[in-house]
Amino acid sequence: MNDSPHHPVIVGVAPGQPPHVLEQAAYFASHFGTELVCVFVDQARLPVSEGDDGAVASVSIDPDSSDEAEEPFDAKLAAGLESVLRDTGVRWRTLVVAGEVSAALSRLAERLDAAMIVVGTHDRSVGGSIQEFFNRSVATHLAHRQPRPVVVIPAHAPGLEAPLLPWHEA
Repeated sequence: MNDSPHHPVIVGVAPGQPPHVLEQAAYFASHFGTELVCVFVDQARLPVSEGDDGAVASVSIDPDSSDEAEEPFDAKLAAGLESVLRDTGVRWRTLVVAGEVSAALSRLAERLDAAMIVVGTHDRSVGGSIQEFFNRSVATHLAHRQPRPVVVIPAHAPGLEAPLLPWHEA
């Protein structure tokens, strides 16, 4: 039996992601009184099987790879998550899943019966715009592939201050 809270908030995480994306996801988890699941999607691997807790067994997409071991969650990324989430009071955990980002997040949301999926946008640099144009937006794919709310947090919001979050002092 799964003892984790019902309807967790799932947030896609990646190295270099602005911390306010994670802060907003933690706010939603706190507001809903549920767990925050911080998910890194390894696009170099394909899912083979999935556990009830969201854990994924996967294989490398490189047929010449002899790597049979599952990749652990990146320690540096985990340390960054810890520094942002430490004072929030939100229960959280990390997962590494495999495959195309929007499909992997959608499958996980279904398996965990998530309340929502939170993702950040790409930086508005020329390279980010071109990448988003050709790859299409993860948020757009999610919005078309599954029934859960998708909350999109802008990478940068010029001229707008981030809202005061409950764990920040006034």
